[in-house]
Amino acid sequence: MASPRASCYTAAMDLGFETIGNACLIAHDNGPVFATDPWMVGPAYFGSWRLSHEFPREQQERIKRCKFLWISHGHPDHLSLESMELLRDKHFLLPDHYGGRIARDLAGMGFQVTTLKCGEWFQVSDRVRIASLANYNQDATCVMDIDGHLVIDANDAGNRGGGIFLAKIRPQFRKRTVLACLTGYGDADMINFFDEQGHRVLPQAAKKAPCGPGIKGMLDHYDIDYFAPSSSMHRYNRTDSGWADEFATPIDAHEQRFDGGRRTLLPAYVQFDLHTGRYEKTNPKPNDGPLRDPAEFGDDWTTPLEAGDVATLQRYFDRVEHLRTFLGHVNFRVGDRDHTIDVNREHQRGITFHTPRQSLLQAIEWNAFDDILIGNFCRTTLHGDWWGKQGADALYPHFTPFVTKFGDNGGAYSAAELRAYFAEYFRRGYSEFTADVPDQEMKAALAGYL
Repeated sequence: MASPRASCYTAAMDLGFETIGNACLIAHDNGPVFATDPWMVGPAYFGSWRLSHEFPREQQERIKRCKFLWISHGHPDHLSLESMELLRDKHFLLPDHYGGRIARDLAGMGFQVTTLKCGEWFQVSDRVRIASLANYNQDATCVMDIDGHLVIDANDAGNRGGGIFLAKIRPQFRKRTVLACLTGYGDADMINFFDEQGHRVLPQAAKKAPCGPGIKGMLDHYDIDYFAPSSSMHRYNRTDSGWADEFATPIDAHEQRFDGGRRTLLPAYVQFDLHTGRYEKTNPKPNDGPLRDPAEFGDDWTTPLEAGDVATLQRYFDRVEHLRTFLGHVNFRVGDRDHTIDVNREHQRGITFHTPRQSLLQAIEWNAFDDILIGNFCRTTLHGDWWGKQGADALYPHFTPFVTKFGDNGGAYSAAELRAYFAEYFRRGYSEFTADVPDQEMKAALAGYL
């Protein structure tokens, strides 16, 4: 097995892949033919995230040579509209997410899109075919057959049924196997929490638990040879979110305590020739620079809500029926004034979101409330007992998935809509709840809708 060599950007390989950016994988078949999640330029999450390293022009040009591109899900570090404007002549392949929001929106903007049925192979070149697996969390996995080599881009998707498809096809692949997915300390989520006394609640990411043992466990579990870090290559970009850089995952952190044996951990940015088994580490420059003022992105923390804004927020949360089963109120502190949205006052539980007006209203208008949370400039305080949990764990599974995944992205707000939503995902045969605690918590939360 070849050792990595630091390099500049080599000529395109005959057969293989390379990783770059946050979650971008470029497949080669006598040149670049297919790429995933091309966030190449610009910030994400209302200017709050930037790429941790530059996206070199060489890789940008290779993506522009691809005929097909695949977008896993709607988060802006995967679906970057600023980047896609540079790729308007491409054919976008999309997972079959329930509700079809991404396909509908991109087609309305003039992009060529094709939705791929779950688990069906699609030929992108003579020696490369892909299968797309949408899951109930509105994420997706891309499985690539590169001339008999198996490359799995699971980005943020987790398992959620992808393991069913992998178990079905894994015996067919006797060449090299690669898994690329999200790992890290855990800052690629909302971590900006405060208690009711105004003290910051340290996130799980503060523990900076070594990534290596978990990576080794995944490779052993799925019987995969190589691991490619993915989906954690960002840093913070705004003066009101820069505090979170302390908890971001450096690109060399994935190798901490990785005792692979016959498994191999690839560098975060790599070019892998699947014919020869040789891989080369690439070294894009760190994306350094000063933090930017929120005003550059339209956010002024002193601007208050207007009367019509409060009514808009009330309508937004009223439609999510599940909230009434556990939540008393949602409070928005905007321009240092509180605006309380009643949900169901039979419950003592509540949330305060302290956030600027501009990005808040854009998130509501775009049905993208997740972008406010993950940007980590919004400060969140929980009130009452959240089942003994704190931080983002407290909002899962009852708040965040129902509002942002099933609601914003899937269009399922009522009990009847949720039943139809999950019936469709389980009908396809590639959804499941694993034995992991979060999956079992989600299954319990969904008991009335399954």
